[in-house]
Amino acid sequence: MFVDKVVIKVKAGKGGNGCVSFHREKFVPAGGPDGGDGGRGGDVILVTDRNMSTLMDFRYKTKYVAENGADGGPRNCTGRDGEPLIIKVPNGTLVRDKETNAIIKDMTGVDRFVLARGGAGGWGNKRFATPTRQAPNFAKSGLPGEEREVVLELKLLADVGLIGYPNVGKSTLLSVISKANPKIADYHFTTLYPNLGVVYVEEGVSFVVADIPGIIEGASEGAGLGHDFLRHIDRCRLLIHVVDAAGSEGRDPVEDFETINRELAEYNPQLASRPQIVAANKTDLLYDRAPLDRLRAHVEGLGLELYEISAATNKGVREMIRAVATKLQHLPPIVVYEPEYVPPEEKLSPDDLTIELEDGVWVVEGPWLERLVSNINFSDTESLGYFDKMLRQNGVYDKLEARGITDGDTVSIYGLEFEYHR
Repeated sequence: MFVDKVVIKVKAGKGGNGCVSFHREKFVPAGGPDGGDGGRGGDVILVTDRNMSTLMDFRYKTKYVAENGADGGPRNCTGRDGEPLIIKVPNGTLVRDKETNAIIKDMTGVDRFVLARGGAGGWGNKRFATPTRQAPNFAKSGLPGEEREVVLELKLLADVGLIGYPNVGKSTLLSVISKANPKIADYHFTTLYPNLGVVYVEEGVSFVVADIPGIIEGASEGAGLGHDFLRHIDRCRLLIHVVDAAGSEGRDPVEDFETINRELAEYNPQLASRPQIVAANKTDLLYDRAPLDRLRAHVEGLGLELYEISAATNKGVREMIRAVATKLQHLPPIVVYEPEYVPPEEKLSPDDLTIELEDGVWVVEGPWLERLVSNINFSDTESLGYFDKMLRQNGVYDKLEARGITDGDTVSIYGLEFEYHR
């Protein structure tokens, strides 16, 4: 099964907590604090794998979590860093932020990219020792790792894209000019997913061709299969527009040509200006040249080249391929998309609090307050005093008084309950 778009959640590892410890050694009085720092959380890293051709691996597993950092230990032992989590993706994968759809990274030609960074480890109590605070009985908790929900979108890396209505001979043409073996049959939508083939023109000259499943009228709005695979044309430097010049299915070649180009323009206006040549296929079935002559006049009137070919008999195919190779020499390389995503600033503000009165208890919550609580040792008088000082300085008590709290009321902050007194 060909899978080219998935949504996954990634979470980097949390940093390990700092350690509270004091040096204990015979005949060494007042050894002092020796709590080590926590280890750093593991990163989530994307790595390109050139042997992968779809995103099938992500169909059943959509959540990826890296290892947490280990807590610090006594005797100044720093905790072990969490192992990074490696996620392999095909070359050409676009990584987008799910919420904004902005491009985070184009994995084309990139070996690895850190998608989510692990949290820093917390400091051990040794770091808080000062001449006036020689025995700190508290340490810092590790910081959480980055967490993201992203869209992985595969855009095939092909120099040339074969486009056209279903059953016009694109798959047959691909099988003739390359060693690809696409399924070929005489019915619409035989090709259910893009096929790639490498075309060798001569020594040192080759290019990659993608056979895009048949596009029909309304494809840009989701009709047929074309909508699902139009994205794979985005990177193609040149398009070969295959048209049934014989009108073997009763359609008009000129009308087919215009319909497909209209669908490309509606999907992405830039595709309308993409370099294009026209392959008038199935000329071996022609009994009347009038439709072919009308198509040639129309195409050349637009400044495009037309080649009369028969993929079934190989007529004219070699000449067209040499012309394609010549054109590619003068076209810019495959598109690599620039990042658009701007990560939001992580700013924990004491103003971002919620205060609710529940069953006579004032419940106070907020990201800044949660971070503060995680760094407090409530069994230590000095650390508890620091907590009270931070609440007072940052206006938490003022906000409670504005809401109507009175002396003796109970306050609950992330599991800590105490009586409020001015």
